[in-house]
Amino acid sequence: MVEYAPILIFLAVATVFPVAALVIARLLRPSRYNKVKSEAYECGVPPSGEARARYPVRFYVIAVLFVVFDVETIFLFPWAARYRALGLFGFVEMLVFLGILIVGYAYAWRKGALEWV
Repeated sequence: MVEYAPILIFLAVATVFPVAALVIARLLRPSRYNKVKSEAYECGVPPSGEARARYPVRFYVIAVLFVVFDVETIFLFPWAARYRALGLFGFVEMLVFLGILIVGYAYAWRKGALEWV
């Protein structure tokens, strides 16, 4: 049972710390709310429109495409640094990787996902 003592201590701390933090925050927080404090803050300008307005899906598609091509760049740097050590296999592997990304890019372009308007 001695072997499990660190795990039990970790679980106890992992349970007690968040609960204690929430209880202390509840006791210390101000509890008087008014309309001005509950309003959304937009740099001193009165809020315009609904806070829960719908955004076009196009924004999310552009964001996902950006992440995909950003990850592509992250994979290209180590490959370029170790290009000579990887030899022909590394070169072919990167060509396959880039080919898959180019097909995805062409598909997104053809579907109009890169059009902003």
